[in-house]
Amino acid sequence: MMGHSHAVSGAMLYAGTAPFLAPVLFDVHLAPADVLMGTVLAAGAALLPDLDHHDGTIANFLGPVSRLLCRFVAWVSGGHRHATHSLLFVALMGGGTWAGISYLGRGFTLGTTFFLLALAVRALRLHPPGDGPTMWITIVGLSVLGTAGLDNWLPSAPGWLPYAVALGTLAHLLGDCLTKKGAPLLWPHKERYETVLIKRSGNAMETKVLVPIMSVVTFALLWFTAVSPTVPV
Repeated sequence: MMGHSHAVSGAMLYAGTAPFLAPVLFDVHLAPADVLMGTVLAAGAALLPDLDHHDGTIANFLGPVSRLLCRFVAWVSGGHRHATHSLLFVALMGGGTWAGISYLGRGFTLGTTFFLLALAVRALRLHPPGDGPTMWITIVGLSVLGTAGLDNWLPSAPGWLPYAVALGTLAHLLGDCLTKKGAPLLWPHKERYETVLIKRSGNAMETKVLVPIMSVVTFALLWFTAVSPTVPV
């Protein structure tokens, strides 16, 4: 799947589950602002498994810096669709975020927010077209402004943030399981799991059917759980 599709799937999965699972998992009821913020950050987190792709959406979102990072991750993880496309990676992302929030404090929370916002801006195409300096300077600028704005609303230790990161990462894996080659969910076991619904990335099934459906579902979920004042969260 393409980066845009992954981002939309991450947003949908968070918007559809967090308001209902948060009371069970975290013993906390999410405010509407938490649902909205988490949905955007989960969209960004849905690109994290492609840190192993030297020319994917995530590799180009901050110019040469992100390309260098992705080449390094690809080298460490064994190449595209290996270690970073596993349930182990989902656990590491969620657990690592929880540990960072718990032990590194506010700086880690804001840094993670900036990084995920930058990914979301890139994947959702909220920037000028192209891949040059104007694009990634715009992404950085919007992400800085967004992080500064969210600083006023983010809790000191947002318990939902690790969930948003893990869920966005999981959404990416589920999306790749709909394509050829699938994903090695149980890595280092090498078997790949797939149910081929998308025969080629960017085809009509993905861009004209799945993405519009996921977008509508996401907005509907947000309306009923975070926007509509008549629906308690």
